[in-house]
Amino acid sequence: MRNGGRIAAAIDVLNDVLTRHQPVKSAARDWGKRARYAGSKDRAWVSGLVLDALRKRNSIAHAMGDDSPRALILGALAHAWGWNIRQIDDAMDEDHAPSKLTLDERERLVMAPDPVAPPHVQGDYPEWMAPMMARVFGEEAAVEAQAMAVRADVDLRVNTLKVDAEKAAQPLRSAKAEASPLLVNAFNIPARDPSEREASLESIPAYSKGWVEVQDAGSQIAAAAANAQPGEQVLDYCAGGGGKTLAMAAQMQGKGQIFAYDIDGRRLSALIPRLKRSGAHNVQLVHPSEPTQLEDLTGQMDCVFVDAPCTGTGTWRRRPDAKWRLKEKQLEKRMGEQDEILAAATQFVKPGGRLVYATCSFLIEEDEDRVANFLSAHPDFTEEDAAEAAIASGLLTEDGAAMVRKFRAPTGSVRLTPRRAGTDGFFFAVLRKAG
Repeated sequence: MRNGGRIAAAIDVLNDVLTRHQPVKSAARDWGKRARYAGSKDRAWVSGLVLDALRKRNSIAHAMGDDSPRALILGALAHAWGWNIRQIDDAMDEDHAPSKLTLDERERLVMAPDPVAPPHVQGDYPEWMAPMMARVFGEEAAVEAQAMAVRADVDLRVNTLKVDAEKAAQPLRSAKAEASPLLVNAFNIPARDPSEREASLESIPAYSKGWVEVQDAGSQIAAAAANAQPGEQVLDYCAGGGGKTLAMAAQMQGKGQIFAYDIDGRRLSALIPRLKRSGAHNVQLVHPSEPTQLEDLTGQMDCVFVDAPCTGTGTWRRRPDAKWRLKEKQLEKRMGEQDEILAAATQFVKPGGRLVYATCSFLIEEDEDRVANFLSAHPDFTEEDAAEAAIASGLLTEDGAAMVRKFRAPTGSVRLTPRRAGTDGFFFAVLRKAG
């Protein structure tokens, strides 16, 4: 496909996302079924442009004076991909391209960004979230949010049950992986040009052998805060696909026991092939259809890890369409669920044990507020220094240790963001039960 046809396709896909409320992956897949002539590079180009239009939706709409799919896609070419007006003109002259640029579009495409636009426009986040963004980031809300409106890197965790970082490094060179600046057993693959196709990590032998797992560095640091020790009894209470389960299993060096539970059995089943590939033998799956198996763990756990369901604001770089679907009622629902889950998880923590609370959200309403609410209702728990807990695991580099200390709150919790750490947005706190 030539660029003109690709631009037209991106407008169609974005229209489906905005009018039919489809996730980008679903809308792009549906378009691909209709456009059998489109190759993998075409699909990557179209999806990349749609995602960037969504990442910068507010600022592009403001610049274009129009929030239609056409305006957003054309604006993304100029304001996200850096195309000049001649490149856009040339593409619009091609077969199967949309109609040529209007005079107004041409003028707006060459205008500089508005330096006095409201923070939610400059930062590309929903206007209703302005008070929450100001609460957590203050005057830096727009700048913090701008770092969430770009493409994310890919992070890999080395599975130390099978290999060390030095041995894993060589086969990862083909993927242009570099040693993580934050973690000793991790690699980072810089974000590619959005118009290029992502390299398939599953085709790398090191992945199929179980040497590495795809896991954001922020998620790895949150898991490190559990500081799971060999021989301990650990419960991953909201295990989902099991990324943190596997990370903690590696921390435990295959000794002790880690139980992986999730209320959604379908999500838990996704852990099975990953578990086989990892070689972790100290993990037991606790299916929600077998409640007695969970009850048997009451009061027995050295550590209960709660990666609570949340709004996912910390993953906006990867899922920009979710940013615009988020509503106040959804946030309120999540806050209620977080309180319920934390309260339920306490029954499994033994005296002297610890409860680790984490979210992939940067909102105080889902983070510090929930911890404070929990502590007020559970005086037998006290908050500890989460930064030092992560450092004690031995998994952080010197730079990683300095970073978590820098962003440690007075209460001891830690918040990571793309701007601060180059990771997804994550929050984690460590709560200790009286002995």
